[in-house]
Amino acid sequence: MPISRKIKWLLYKSIGLLSIVRGYNLLIIVVAQYLASVFILSEKNSYLDTVTDFKLLTIIIATVLAIGSGYIINSFYDSEKDLINRPQKTKLDKLVSQRTKLSIYFVLNFLVVTVASYNSFKVVLFFSSYIFGIWLYSHKLKRIVIVGNIVATFLAIFPFFAVFMYYKNYDLVIFVHAHFLILIILMREVVKDLENLSGDVAMGYQTIPIFYGEKFTKRVLCFLGVVTIIVALLLILFFPLGYMDYYFLFSISILLGFLVLLLKSTSKKDFLLLHNILKLIIVLGVLSIVLIDTCVFDILIK
Repeated sequence: MPISRKIKWLLYKSIGLLSIVRGYNLLIIVVAQYLASVFILSEKNSYLDTVTDFKLLTIIIATVLAIGSGYIINSFYDSEKDLINRPQKTKLDKLVSQRTKLSIYFVLNFLVVTVASYNSFKVVLFFSSYIFGIWLYSHKLKRIVIVGNIVATFLAIFPFFAVFMYYKNYDLVIFVHAHFLILIILMREVVKDLENLSGDVAMGYQTIPIFYGEKFTKRVLCFLGVVTIIVALLLILFFPLGYMDYYFLFSISILLGFLVLLLKSTSKKDFLLLHNILKLIIVLGVLSIVLIDTCVFDILIK
């Protein structure tokens, strides 16, 4: 094979792999863990001390590798379903063979354990359990009605518990903030079930829309939306969050709009829009963590 063709082939493979592991999501997770550590969890006086903490770095690297491997094994098991639900993205993912996916999956898991071992044996056990949980979800649990949604939600937030446990910060505000994030992620998982209905039916998945119907699923989402708004109000009224109050006020207005759109939604395109709205709330939530420290924000606007 000529060198130019080989380089082009490797480039396509790399793009396909980045599509599978969702590189943009991994970047958001890195930013989220660092910002949460600096502005919420760490009690160190210097931001630089937190950012340059080697043990924190090992947790974040292990997290990225574990989640990346999770996306790969999920793609491995869902290749046929994704061909129905996301035909365009699947064409890109198909550049990486099933055999290559498995090979990279095992390599990444080995790297997770290796990196975690530089922190402590507890961290190794933590991420080993996380890897097993992702495999069990991808292989079995995601096909079970309600259980799949709940497990997916906690797997999404599970890596943050590693940072939480590292700093041993048990302030009530952290738990309430975590509840807000859990509810948003759970709503996103249920919306994804509406969005992926055709593929789930074809592959025999038992999701909430399939098992209980679309109307019931919308009622569940309305309930979760109202509870999320209540949690956001509690954070605004009872906890000192600096300028991050504005983020929660904005989220409440977005969620109200989300509920209105939800009641009118009928097509996959509508559900994709709802999915993207929830992703926007999550991404903005990550970026707005810096607003907790009003001094930092005041410096930025001057």
